[in-house]
Amino acid sequence: MKLILSSCDFRNERSQNVILTNLPKPIGECRLLFIPNEKATAEAIQSEKFYRRMQEFGFARENTIVFDYYNPSPYFSLDIDVLYISGGNTLKTLERIRKSGFDKEIVRYIQSGVTYIGGSAGAHIVTKDVSHVTRYDDAPEDMTDMSGLGLFDGILICHFTPERQAHYEQLLQESQCKVYTLSDEDSIVITE
Repeated sequence: MKLILSSCDFRNERSQNVILTNLPKPIGECRLLFIPNEKATAEAIQSEKFYRRMQEFGFARENTIVFDYYNPSPYFSLDIDVLYISGGNTLKTLERIRKSGFDKEIVRYIQSGVTYIGGSAGAHIVTKDVSHVTRYDDAPEDMTDMSGLGLFDGILICHFTPERQAHYEQLLQESQCKVYTLSDEDSIVITE
């Protein structure tokens, strides 16, 4: 299992370098499943928008698959090297993944050796708990399960700045999970 977690993923040079250094093969050769955030419409998913974005980062168009929340079944058991979830609203993206029934498949992919890239929301999603993110992101009205996918042993505060220090200290005292911070310059790589 390999997790590459950051606040800014490919949008920050330092984070991008960490990602590129930790991919299983050169980026242009990686077979990628990209899961867009909660804002992705059916039209955007079917368009070239996300494919172009992944090409900007270095992934080859022919090796890129964009997950479709509206028709998730073709995305089970793919032969991929990398699964990537970028930023957005953590809670709404996680809820959308759960409603599509793809949350357990993400866990299966990662546990079977697929490298995971998580940027901000994508980083939070693989943690044990996302309830603290309600301080920064609006939760869907019907969302009751605040557990993350549980692949990272702890919780994260992404986009950490001195303004979030008090929240970090509160979480250190109240949370039953380990608490980590990620500034926009930081990345964490977990290899098991």
